Amino acid sequence: MPRAVVPGRRYAATMTTDELMDRVCPLIRDNGWAYYFVPETEAKGKELGLDVFQFYVVGRGGVLGNVESSVVASAFGYFSPSAIQPLWDSACRLVDPRDAARAYFECAAQLGSTRFAGLEGLEGFCAAAGVVNQAADPTGLPLYAGFRAEPLVDDLAGRAMQLMSVLREFRGSAHLLAVRAEGLDAKTAHFIKRPDDIEMFGWSADDAPVIGPAERKALDAAERLTDSIVHSAYAALDDAGADALVAGLDEMVAALAS
Repeated sequence: MPRAVVPGRRYAATMTTDELMDRVCPLIRDNGWAYYFVPETEAKGKELGLDVFQFYVVGRGGVLGNVESSVVASAFGYFSPSAIQPLWDSACRLVDPRDAARAYFECAAQLGSTRFAGLEGLEGFCAAAGVVNQAADPTGLPLYAGFRAEPLVDDLAGRAMQLMSVLREFRGSAHLLAVRAEGLDAKTAHFIKRPDDIEMFGWSADDAPVIGPAERKALDAAERLTDSIVHSAYAALDDAGADALVAGLDEMVAALAS
């Protein structure tokens, strides 16, 4: 069993748990979705009769089961429900959501197998990411809970990409919970954080909420609360595990960028 790490103690890599999260969570956030829209994933969707956006919605949301589109929209959080509904409903007429979810997760493994083959840090990364994933509490985080329940492939390269995707859903789901806990709705948080991406998520300028100092302060508080929610999972790593998580992730990010 990994040693528990007390808050504030320093790793061999001269990082506290908070510093470790500051180091790895942005990389996981920005790269854990790398398989969503690559040609191989688009091709798999076409095999199922889905375009790339239908496959994204039913593939990512399918871990929730055959539910109403409003349930998926609530778990995704930042999309306009009116954008999710036609994609989800049309996709579900073509493929069972659970089958789509498994196919989508296999696309993550396929990308990892292609891009990460031969990287030296995969075994250490997978072991460390697995510790974080097992230590994480999925309570109140339905999308993460669904991804966490999916079986991982045995191939280390594919498994590494899957684990990065799962840990992305972990912090993303925790952040959505924190946003709501701080009294913000997800749309307002999205307009504050990604004002240039509102159309991509189904919103228009007419949907813009009132944003003032109070809303920005609440979002800052939500970021801190998110860190608090995920802290104990990352604190489950010992010194070697923290180092392995960082080293493996750096290799993977470089491979995806090449």
